Amino acid sequence: MKTHQKQTTLRLATLAAALASVQLVIFPASLAAQTAATGVHPLPLGQAKHGAAPAPPPSSGGFFPLSGVHPGMMATAWTVFTGARPEPMQVKILGVLRNARGPGQDMILCRLVGAKPQYTGVVEGMSGSPVYIGSKLLGSLSYRIGQFSKTPIAGITPIAQMLPLRNFPLHSQTAAAHLVPVFGAAGLQALPDSVAADDSNFQAMETPLVMSGFQPAAVRLWQQDMAGTSLESVVAGGMAGSAENATKPSAAAAATLEPGSAISALLVAGDVEISATCTVTYIDPKQLLACGHPVLQAGPVSLPMTTADVVTTLASPLNSFKIINTGATVGAFTQDRESGIRGVLGAQAHMIPMHIAVDSPEGARHVNVQVLDLPSLTPQAVAVVLYDALLESNESTAATSYHVTGNIDLAGYPAFPLNLWAPAGAVQGAALDAALLTGQRFTEIYNNGARQGVVREIDLHIQAIPHRVQVQLVSARLVSNDIVHAGDTVIVEATLRPWQQPVRNVRIPVVLPGRLPAGYVRILVSGSGTLDRTLNQPQLFHRPADLHSLLAEAEREHPANRVYVSLLAPDAQAALDGQTLSNLPLSVANALEPILSVKNVRLNGESVDVAGEAPAGGDLTGFFILNLHILPGGGLN
Repeated sequence: MKTHQKQTTLRLATLAAALASVQLVIFPASLAAQTAATGVHPLPLGQAKHGAAPAPPPSSGGFFPLSGVHPGMMATAWTVFTGARPEPMQVKILGVLRNARGPGQDMILCRLVGAKPQYTGVVEGMSGSPVYIGSKLLGSLSYRIGQFSKTPIAGITPIAQMLPLRNFPLHSQTAAAHLVPVFGAAGLQALPDSVAADDSNFQAMETPLVMSGFQPAAVRLWQQDMAGTSLESVVAGGMAGSAENATKPSAAAAATLEPGSAISALLVAGDVEISATCTVTYIDPKQLLACGHPVLQAGPVSLPMTTADVVTTLASPLNSFKIINTGATVGAFTQDRESGIRGVLGAQAHMIPMHIAVDSPEGARHVNVQVLDLPSLTPQAVAVVLYDALLESNESTAATSYHVTGNIDLAGYPAFPLNLWAPAGAVQGAALDAALLTGQRFTEIYNNGARQGVVREIDLHIQAIPHRVQVQLVSARLVSNDIVHAGDTVIVEATLRPWQQPVRNVRIPVVLPGRLPAGYVRILVSGSGTLDRTLNQPQLFHRPADLHSLLAEAEREHPANRVYVSLLAPDAQAALDGQTLSNLPLSVANALEPILSVKNVRLNGESVDVAGEAPAGGDLTGFFILNLHILPGGGLN
């Protein structure tokens, strides 16, 4: 027994010696030289002198030069694991990777030390966390290796490569139009490109993207559109703002920010919210720098910048991330560049107001948001917000159809009208069809090369119809004689079949123009789709339509819930800059022929004149052609 106790005592002594050697590995002898040089004694994570709470991160100690960095140095990084106050964690410098981020763009390699980073690893939302040697700012934690690394190895963007972001002028061509100074100036936050990574490749730390208030199907639509970018990854979180206050900065909230604070950018704000969060690296009275890498590298941007509260940090072997609640607006992000993002404190971001009213048998429902103004993301955001608004109802079923009307208000142009139908029965669902069709129309004008003014407002009204609205044109015939004179009135009867309902007949009187010459004239009985395609023939030489042409064509589009009777007269017709010119003399048509390849002109051998119409009771499809024999002696003859 005594021998066994001696062996146990010996093993404990050996274990104690081993632990002491591990401590020496974590804090090597070179630490003493560093302490003497900087006057700072690094402490374990979360611990302060005499047991006091950790002091706030330094903000005015200057910058540590990259030339002074060497392996074995100890540093302190600040980030938020829970709540709003940054916590310190120890960082061991492993070396400098020259040109790792590109020519002249170095990266400092480090290992995170301490119980929390050892447990969580490198965390989404940690990018931008400031790293100090003594009281001097070295740079920001911005990069990681792989997703299953056992050691929390990170890359630091040197502060010297981030500081030039402070010098971008606020009055740049894009930012100036989108910023309204309120009590100061500030910057931007972005979302890093998603790069396929393994355990040997560096990639930017992901920025947690939170979609608050969205249905799972709407989140999947966003992820599908954003596949291949860092915006694809959506994590849990909440929101604290409103559409009215999203762009109004709070000076009191801005005063709470410090290096290491979590900071969020709003892509969509209001009744639902899309936000992205990283960490403040540097802050002065007017602006801040964050992230340490690009989000989209979009250059000038205009996004509301808010405080953020970290509810908790979720550790995961695949990808740890911070669960975020966004807070008060403190300014606007204005730059998204290679080495980070800049925010201007007190600036007011330009956003696009979007109002959605959904009428259904259960009553009216309203969704009000503000959407970012950025060509690479705005159309997707508009479609996703609308899709979610349609799903947020007990009336939303596979049998629900939607009728979308409204306007897109453009500065310097008439309002762009919308009149779209999304019948139930589609494989992907009518709600998704309505969202995608609306998004497509919005994209046509928003990304039009001729647009110069901003989008001032998007106003949508959606009627939810609890059944299928498809109506089929079964047949059409002439009730009156098909041998007539010019100027006579003929009666066209159309037989319509609503979805799974009895057929019904609609009679439409048509007065024939007195100018019709003797001979044969065709009559087109159709829905709006066939009619509009006939009016707008394909171009032989396709040229993108300018905004005025798109607006003119939109104003001339025919509602889909009516049946139309049109005369196909044997005269030339031209479509010029969105306007249709019917019954052209042959000399005019010949004059337009040479400019087909250089102007937005279409020529057609028949003129289409809408001569009569009637309600169809739903989204009408199908067409028929009838023939009339015009005898001489009538009308002008």
